[in-house]
Amino acid sequence: MNPQKPSPRLILFILALLLLVVVVHVGVISITFSKLGLTRESAFLLLFVSLFGSLINVPLFTIKAQAPVKVHDTYIPGYLRPYLEKLSGRTLIAVNVGGCLIPLLFSIYLFLTQPLTLFEILTGILLVSIISYVYSFPVKRIGIGMPMLIAPLFAAIVAIIINQELSAPLAYISGTMGVLIGADLLNFRHVSRMGAMVASIGGAGTFDGIFMTGILAVLIA
Repeated sequence: MNPQKPSPRLILFILALLLLVVVVHVGVISITFSKLGLTRESAFLLLFVSLFGSLINVPLFTIKAQAPVKVHDTYIPGYLRPYLEKLSGRTLIAVNVGGCLIPLLFSIYLFLTQPLTLFEILTGILLVSIISYVYSFPVKRIGIGMPMLIAPLFAAIVAIIINQELSAPLAYISGTMGVLIGADLLNFRHVSRMGAMVASIGGAGTFDGIFMTGILAVLIA
């Protein structure tokens, strides 16, 4: 029996649905960056650079891979950064351009261009780092997991409390840098025992992990 071919109407419906999702997604991100003082052109440029950069991991150094510790065995959808792969004796430590370096550079840009005090920024980063560390956990052969909405929600709340007028840029800086420090750097000691070949900081891709935390934090704030 020949398998039934999908009808043209069904194909058109799926394509239209995908196009709608993309338009809404890009529109949400454009609104987000407009709250940070960027023009539409600048927002799309940053989005494009982040998308392209998510394909690039900059290698830093390697460490000896030890026997995996007993951690969560499977990746849970909706959790951050499935960035570790298969073990081969050593683990390569890398930094993802779109998921880490771009948010880091943009946070520095916001710090230099927004009238936020150093105390406000350090306080926000510290608080989000603590909550990110508390809720993050190692996932065997995958990386460091954390419920995706925890950091953005907390970053937005902290930013509104600290400086309501500048809550959007403060939420972005606190969210991205807090996850980078609390979830990634403070859990670095687990990397060699994760049973992985590559550990890429921010390496789950652009629309997850550190980058997505910043986007959601700004939207909520």
